[in-house]
Amino acid sequence: MFNFAGIRKSLNKATEAIEEHNSSLEGVLVTIDFNIKNKLSDAKLRDLLSHFSQHRLRNEDFERPDMLGTAYEYLIKMFADSAGKKGGEFYTPSEVVQLLVALLEPHAGMRIYDPTTGSGGMLVQTRNYLKEHGENPANLSLFGQEMNLNTWAICKMNMFLHGVQSADIRKGDTLREPKHTQGGELMSFDRVIANPPFSLKKWGKDECDNDGFGRFPYGTPPKDAGDLAFVQHMIASTNAEGMVGVVMPHGVLFRGSSEKAIRQGILEDDLLEVVVGLPSGLFYGTGIPACLLIINKNKPADRRGKVLFINAELEFEEGKNQNKLREQDISKIVETFNNYVDVKRYAKVVKYSEIAENDFNLNIRRYADTSPPAEIFDVRAILHGGVPIREVHNEYIEEEVLAGFDASLVFDKTDNDYYAFKPSIARKEQIREVAGEAEAKVITQLEHWWDKYQVSLHELDLQVLDAEQEMQGYLKELGYE
Repeated sequence: MFNFAGIRKSLNKATEAIEEHNSSLEGVLVTIDFNIKNKLSDAKLRDLLSHFSQHRLRNEDFERPDMLGTAYEYLIKMFADSAGKKGGEFYTPSEVVQLLVALLEPHAGMRIYDPTTGSGGMLVQTRNYLKEHGENPANLSLFGQEMNLNTWAICKMNMFLHGVQSADIRKGDTLREPKHTQGGELMSFDRVIANPPFSLKKWGKDECDNDGFGRFPYGTPPKDAGDLAFVQHMIASTNAEGMVGVVMPHGVLFRGSSEKAIRQGILEDDLLEVVVGLPSGLFYGTGIPACLLIINKNKPADRRGKVLFINAELEFEEGKNQNKLREQDISKIVETFNNYVDVKRYAKVVKYSEIAENDFNLNIRRYADTSPPAEIFDVRAILHGGVPIREVHNEYIEEEVLAGFDASLVFDKTDNDYYAFKPSIARKEQIREVAGEAEAKVITQLEHWWDKYQVSLHELDLQVLDAEQEMQGYLKELGYE
């Protein structure tokens, strides 16, 4: 028989003792009260105790020391999945974080700061990056600030379960009251990384217009969109050799007025190194695509006066509720950034002068457009049939759609300008049989050409005439003249 009252009392004492003996958890566990039955019923408490009593959860029992931390991250993700839109307030998909960290390339000995730290995933990923690259993950100094007290507690616990006792995670509103200061000035860091809330309203414009830390040299953004206030705070918190990596909505790239002036200032100071356009549907609670900005206060000489635009909007794994970046998508973006060269229909290195001519508009498609060219409509082919050779061997169609498919499998050349479908293809359904193992996008394109050109307007006219004559014959038989 369970003595629930005694168990609840013992659990409260246990959490107090854990916090008392672990200073890094101060203020995290005291808010938990196992006596509140409407949050934790006797039945749920019994199930909880029965489940955890089956396993001994000590570090020496695990295959690696940070297993509890990994399990906790998994639970955070599951909670974010079930929380829907609210999940985005504290959790950024791990693939996006992995990409952002890889672009920033943190190294041992660095100081890393996340001003909107959420559950702490970005800070944890910087440690993982070091581990994967043969550096000591413990040799990082981690700092963060979080406004939501419940999320702050989750972050503190995340750090603790990953064995990070020294992480300096503060509570508070970063824009109105930054907590990482020293001698009345902002502390500076080697890498500043964040996914701030998109287009935050009531972010504190009035207070920041009178900022005492000099964080907004390019001006403050509108009161209903705090995106570029976070970006400027991050720039101000970065040391002279440091880098910023931040997730932003696309609006910051082209919105006018004060936001245009801020973009102009950042570009004139030659801080922006790359803009990465991400696929839509990656983030919780919003289907809109986002972008990554990498800002570098010490750009390499060959990158000065330039910005690299990477348009990765088409490269992802489609999911039922949420899309996902694959390993190859992340690797391609990082490789393109490292090479810093043009990639057809994917990336473009653009000089400052061109961006200035475009009125400091950073819209990615303006520079690196992945959209197909306008479709050709060949009047002769529509009237008389035949698939135009110039349409089949269009550079975009050959590279992006047919992707190496041999057109001679389905087409015969009728003259120098037109193809015809092979005689063996009498119906559209037979295209799949003849095309064999071709990709779905190839089949779709071939079927589109069939619908577009196979039955010409001239043939339709003849079919209408035949139908009219046949109908007149029926009418005559019925006695209608």
